[in-house]
Amino acid sequence: MSLPKLAASSAADLGRRLAHRELSPVEVVADSLARIERFDPKLNSFLTVTGESALADARTAEAEIAAGRHRGPLHGVPLGLKDIFDTAGVRTTSGSRILTANVPARDAPVVERLRAAGTIVLGKLNLHEFAYGTTTTNPHFGPCRNPWDLDRVPGGSSGGSGAALAAGLCHLSLGTDTGGSIRVPASVCGGVGLKPTFGRVPRGGVLPLAWSLDHVGPMARCVEDAALLLCAVAGTDAGDPWSSRDGAEDFTADLERGVRGLTIGIPEPLFFDGLEPDVGQAVAQAIDVLERLGASTRRVTWPHVDRAYTAFHAMLASEASAFHRPWMGARPEDYGADVRAALEIGYFIPATAYLDARRVQLLLRDELDMIFEAADVLVTPALPRTAPPIGEPISREPTQSWTRFLAPFNLTGSPAISVPCGCDRLGLPIGLQIAGRPFDEATVLRVARAYERECGWPTLAPMARD
Repeated sequence: MSLPKLAASSAADLGRRLAHRELSPVEVVADSLARIERFDPKLNSFLTVTGESALADARTAEAEIAAGRHRGPLHGVPLGLKDIFDTAGVRTTSGSRILTANVPARDAPVVERLRAAGTIVLGKLNLHEFAYGTTTTNPHFGPCRNPWDLDRVPGGSSGGSGAALAAGLCHLSLGTDTGGSIRVPASVCGGVGLKPTFGRVPRGGVLPLAWSLDHVGPMARCVEDAALLLCAVAGTDAGDPWSSRDGAEDFTADLERGVRGLTIGIPEPLFFDGLEPDVGQAVAQAIDVLERLGASTRRVTWPHVDRAYTAFHAMLASEASAFHRPWMGARPEDYGADVRAALEIGYFIPATAYLDARRVQLLLRDELDMIFEAADVLVTPALPRTAPPIGEPISREPTQSWTRFLAPFNLTGSPAISVPCGCDRLGLPIGLQIAGRPFDEATVLRVARAYERECGWPTLAPMARD
């Protein structure tokens, strides 16, 4: 199998071929490491590459599979981790100067689960400093670049994950999403990014940004891969007080059921205001595809969603600033300018504003529950525009914010996915967001897969296809 063809393979397909010993984990990992060496000097998606241990783990996986000790569909599949997950003996920087020398003694529980599933960690991926931003223009480790256009951002905060997947440097990644940090890079890098239900995946050993908004979730190049990765990491964790008591389930079971008989809610007008024309056209065409596949659509109103973004930022800034208070007091000069400014804002938000934001959060959850009595999922654009150039300011104004369609689902804790739905006139990827009821990731994935199966947009960036 040629190098580009192997890199373009899905994790699911690799897992099947590895299980049948048509491929060796050593061959697959060596290919990924070769691509990292070739492409990453341009992308800057990896902060740490653990090539030696990855090859050792690949040899172990090869021996286990040969001996009949197959661990499951991801055994031997290489992945990268956003550098915010604790990894035993490997530095975990959170993209910061403050934690440059931080070497955890143990893996985060989700990393332990990934290793138990037989996945092979290639290294740690670049991110916006402390996961507090949407560009991954990192002042300490350098900007990560979008493989579709090296002068543009890969999104953030999980930008290294989005870039590495789009360039075929790894087959899976695990990210975090507080206000869109999985779905932004998935959208602008042409990948698949799922923010599961709040608490679905445990967060122990993951540096927090905002306790009540943080989610851990899968990033991949296709829906099946995202579902498989969610299977590996979901489930309760006694050590995480925020973890749901719902157990794991097989998120691949209903993937191929299609959308016939489902009702798709189209929330207007906020989610369709201020779109780039190419984005609006691509999303409208995607909705048409779902209708053609047998889904019905219904225009729905989310009465107070216009208050979501302001409430979200009150909670985000307050909680992030509270967590960072010790470092902000002792080492403020070690923060990048944008993150330091964002944290300083949090100290001026009164407690009454934070409490009002929490009340809005409850209101929005109740309203969304009512909407889901009439619809199975909601479909919206993921972002109002495609990837901006590196260095272009990203507005945080509620009516102009890049992430204004994503943050409401962090407030409600609902599952939401971004899948590719075309490209703009510059050839830059566009994302479609599908959101569902709490703990109904299965239906969200089912709708995403039906669209993906019908349209099949390429997810490997042009620079990586040669």
